[in-house]
Amino acid sequence: MKIACPVNSNDLNNLCLNQSFGRAPYFYIYDDESKEGYITKNEGMSSPHGAGIKAAQIVVDTKAKVVIAYRCGDAALLVLKEAGIELFGPISNNPKDNIIAYQAGTLSVIDEIHSGHNNRPDQ
Repeated sequence: MKIACPVNSNDLNNLCLNQSFGRAPYFYIYDDESKEGYITKNEGMSSPHGAGIKAAQIVVDTKAKVVIAYRCGDAALLVLKEAGIELFGPISNNPKDNIIAYQAGTLSVIDEIHSGHNNRPDQ
């Protein structure tokens, strides 16, 4: 099974969760069968509209079944849910610590979803 986390960097040795799902520059994808992770770029990050939906589709395409993120917009969550992907909140900024916590069953499902940033005042 694969686990996805929005991260700030493409440096596997310096991973930190991004505060945003849709606007994160990268995703860390961890495969718990191979015990290996890799980075994929979030091509939707700079989209003026629909960044969360594009980010969610990137995660779907990786075949992840779990996302660990601080927050996620409602449109992105709909895409994730339709693909059978669960969303969990983190316990720290370190993706690897969160993956261990998920595997131990200590992460909580995210239940507070914001409406996204489709109507940002700067657009």
